[in-house]
Amino acid sequence: MGSQAAITLENVSVRQQGVRILESVTTQIPARQVTAIIGPNGGGKTTLLRAILRLIPFSGSISFTEPNARIGYVPQRLEFDRGAPITVRDFLVMPRQRVPLWFGVSRQRRERAVEFLRQVRAEHLLMRPLGKLSGGELQRVQLAQALQEEPSIVLLDEPVSGVDVAGEQLFCELLEQVSQVRRLTMIMVTHDLAVVSRYASHVICINRRVQREGHPREVVTADSLATIYGATGLDRADAATFAEGDRR
Repeated sequence: MGSQAAITLENVSVRQQGVRILESVTTQIPARQVTAIIGPNGGGKTTLLRAILRLIPFSGSISFTEPNARIGYVPQRLEFDRGAPITVRDFLVMPRQRVPLWFGVSRQRRERAVEFLRQVRAEHLLMRPLGKLSGGELQRVQLAQALQEEPSIVLLDEPVSGVDVAGEQLFCELLEQVSQVRRLTMIMVTHDLAVVSRYASHVICINRRVQREGHPREVVTADSLATIYGATGLDRADAATFAEGDRR
């Protein structure tokens, strides 16, 4: 691997209810690049993110090159009551708010919320009820929340799942822009091979173990994807489409 590693994983294994989800995963996440984690359902992709976040027990070691690295996290689904009277502003200031929201929000906190929304082209959503947002809008708001922590590493779990084509393109463009401007290390779990082809600089194929990894053009081929995902006609067609598109 040419660049410095931001995260090093050595022999990481995860067992849940007696089932081995990850087995002896050894890899490095390159610093200040976008790394895509792909693989079949149940292959351990989200589990790997949760292990990096220390949300689940694991064996082996996960180390960070930067001491006390701050990590931002954008989950696949945000669980909340869509009928609750919570605005985007409330959502962004709550982690730092020391008094109940009904006492008001200081101008400094409000301006900070607007600034991070502006970075994801969503400042117009400030007073929108959280439950009224589209999938793409909600993902941008979650990204703004993650950036508030001033992270050097951002983890995203299926960030464009359920988002329409226009929203997907906008979100991925934002990721690319934010990662370059802030020089962030980004790790993104995704099933969208077009997103991998266009935006990722490093790919890790996971199916319990690391199957393959490297630059998309060198590693993710029609044959390797069909092997990892299963050799159905649809899988081979999708893999061939990805491989052909990446060569253009």
